[in-house]
Amino acid sequence: MTKFSRRQFVITVGAAAASTLLSHGCSSGSNSSTAPSSLVNAVNLNSTDAPEVDTARLGFIALTDCAPLVIAKEKGYFGKYGMADVEVVKQFSWGTVRDNIELGGEEGGIDGAHVLTPMPYLISEGRITSGNRKIPMYILARLNLNGQGISVANTYREMDVRLDTAPLKTRIQEVSTSGKSFTCAVTFPGGTHDLWLRYWLAAGGIDPDQEAATIIIPPPQMVVNMEAGNMDAFCVGEPWNAQLINRKIGYSALTTGELWQDHPEKAFAMRADWVDKHPKATKALLMAVQEAQIWCDKLENKVEMAQILSNKQWINTPVENIVERARGTLNYGDGRVVENSPHRMKFWSDKASYPYKSHDLWFLAENIRWGYLPGDLDIKKLVDTVNREDLWQEAAKAIGQEAAIPQSTSRGIETFFDGVKFNPENPTGYLQSLQIKGNGKRARQLQEDLITN
Repeated sequence: MTKFSRRQFVITVGAAAASTLLSHGCSSGSNSSTAPSSLVNAVNLNSTDAPEVDTARLGFIALTDCAPLVIAKEKGYFGKYGMADVEVVKQFSWGTVRDNIELGGEEGGIDGAHVLTPMPYLISEGRITSGNRKIPMYILARLNLNGQGISVANTYREMDVRLDTAPLKTRIQEVSTSGKSFTCAVTFPGGTHDLWLRYWLAAGGIDPDQEAATIIIPPPQMVVNMEAGNMDAFCVGEPWNAQLINRKIGYSALTTGELWQDHPEKAFAMRADWVDKHPKATKALLMAVQEAQIWCDKLENKVEMAQILSNKQWINTPVENIVERARGTLNYGDGRVVENSPHRMKFWSDKASYPYKSHDLWFLAENIRWGYLPGDLDIKKLVDTVNREDLWQEAAKAIGQEAAIPQSTSRGIETFFDGVKFNPENPTGYLQSLQIKGNGKRARQLQEDLITN
C-alpha cells in the first residue's frame, strides 16, 4: 500500500460530525462534565499591559499533549491575563490544522494551534499548503517532551520487536514476496511521528521508503485502523498507544523517549501576522500556556488533568487510557510494566516548555534527510525567523519564572539510542553520517497527496 487518502481510512465518528470537523473543527468551551476544582483569579491589568484583543482561535488534536491549551482554558489561565474569550477548537487531523491555519481565525479558521513542531516550518516554506503559498508562522513554546509511542500489531508479538528493528527486516522481505507491504501509519508527512518511525526503522537497516509503505492516519483513528488490518505498525502520541493495549489489539515496541531521551515534541505556534498585530495578546496567551504547563506537570494534578482531558469536547476517551502513562506508569502490553518511567511526558520540568533552536534544527535536518525540504535550505536562518524564543522569555519573566530560562538557545549535542549524535553546530555533518536517506520522491508524493486529498 503506497497511497492512502483521507477518504479511505476507517472513521469512527458519524458522517455529519466528520464533515463538520473536516471543515472547521469542533469548537470547545469550558462546559466540561468534570468541572475544574478551581479557577484562577484574574490579574489587574493596566491599559499599558492590556491585550489588544481578548479572543483568539486555537486548534488542538485529541492527544494528551494538548493538555496545556485545554487546562489554560478550563482553569481560567487565559482569562487571568485578559484573554477571556479564547476558543480552543478541536481539529479532525493535522491536515485540518494546516487547512484552518491557512484560513486564519478571521476567516473561520484558527490563529494558532497545538501542533507538530515541524509544521510551522513546512507551512512557512509553503511545502504543504495549497498552491505552495508561504504563510509565515512563529513557534512560541514547546508544549511537551516525550510521550509518544511506536506500536505494532499482535501478529508481530512473537518477534518481540522493541528498539532494535533488525529482526523485522527478514519478516518485511517475506511480506514483500507475497505482494504485500509492511505498512506503517504516521500522523503527518514530515511531522514528529513520521520522523520517529523513520529513524527507528532506519537505525535497524530498514529503508522506510523502499522497504515499507507509509500511510497518513489522524491520531484518534489509529487504533480502529490497526484493528481493521490497515497497518502493521504506527507511531502516535498518547493516549492512543495505551488505548491499543487496553483493547488488546497490539503492543508498544517502545516509547519515543527511548529513541531520544527527553526529545521535544509538540509546539504552540501561531500565524506570524496575528502575533505581529497583537504582541500584548500573544504575551498573555504565552503566560497562560506556561502556567498551565506548570500545573500539568505536578504529579498531584495528573488525575484531574486526565479527567478533564477525557471529556467529549477534548480527547473523548476513558480516563484509564490517559492517566497511567501521564503519571509515568508504562504498560507496554507485552508483559513489560515500568513504574516512574524517565520517558514520561513532561510539560514544564527539565525545561520542557523552552523552544530550543537546536531542537528545531534537528527536525529540519531530518526533513531534509527524507526529502520533505530541499538540501540547500538555510535552516539556521529559517529557525531564527520562525522560532520566537524571545517572546517565550518575556512571558516567563512576567510570571516570575526567569529561572526557567536556559543560558543558551542550544541544549547542546544530542545522543540517540543507537549512539548517533546530533551536533546543532553542524547539521550537515550529521546528515552526511547517516547511512539511509530518502531520495525525496516518496516524500513529495506524500505531501502532494495530503494537499490534494
